[in-house]
Amino acid sequence: MSMNALPVEGVFTSETSRKRSSVTDQIKDFILARRLRSGDLMPTEAEICAELGVGRSSVREAIRTLAALDIVEVRHGHGTYVGQLSLAPLVEGLVFRGVLRPADDFTALREVVEVREALDLAMADQIVAALTGGSDPELARLVERMNAKAITREPFAEEDLAFHTRLLGFLDNALVGQLVTALWEVNTVVYPKLGLAPAEDIDETARAHGAMLEAAQAGDLEAYREAVVTHYLPLRRSIDKAAAEAVG
Repeated sequence: MSMNALPVEGVFTSETSRKRSSVTDQIKDFILARRLRSGDLMPTEAEICAELGVGRSSVREAIRTLAALDIVEVRHGHGTYVGQLSLAPLVEGLVFRGVLRPADDFTALREVVEVREALDLAMADQIVAALTGGSDPELARLVERMNAKAITREPFAEEDLAFHTRLLGFLDNALVGQLVTALWEVNTVVYPKLGLAPAEDIDETARAHGAMLEAAQAGDLEAYREAVVTHYLPLRRSIDKAAAEAVG
């Protein structure tokens, strides 16, 4: 191959990339213009081609890209639908990032924990305002189950997630709940992949959930915030211990 051919190949690759991106953006604009919602059936491939004035191969490539982002969902034999627009792609990226950088003092996992804590603290005043003076039997039951499992050193990941999901359900902000759930999932997936042992002080974590609930129902914002910080201490200590052992 001659040197003169190289620039042509580079231009072709760049133009192909721009075209793919353009078709992807056009399909997203199409969804918005039609005011389609999650679960709505998309037009057929032929109809999209005619609407956008592009070829089938470009549309198929764009659909694959959008499917990976959960913007569309391809149901073979049934058609293409507007996706759930979940944070699954974010979770996948953060999980890979966390596993890819285990030697870097577990920085990626520590950052996830810090963001989780920051979100919980940022929503503290709204949660306390929503729960003050009330009671929630389901949250109380989850705390009881966590405490019972902590006594026997049994993990309570399912109850932990259910507790935070229900707590954030009192907020008029679905995105915060989705972010917290996504980051929680990253935490629980990356933790064992890095060979980290479960936090030793899980009883402290269980009690902190109870303290969060009690403080919120009592309208004590400061106590609630303190309980949130305490809730993450065992996890932070576990990560710091693993990082120190990796260095040593």
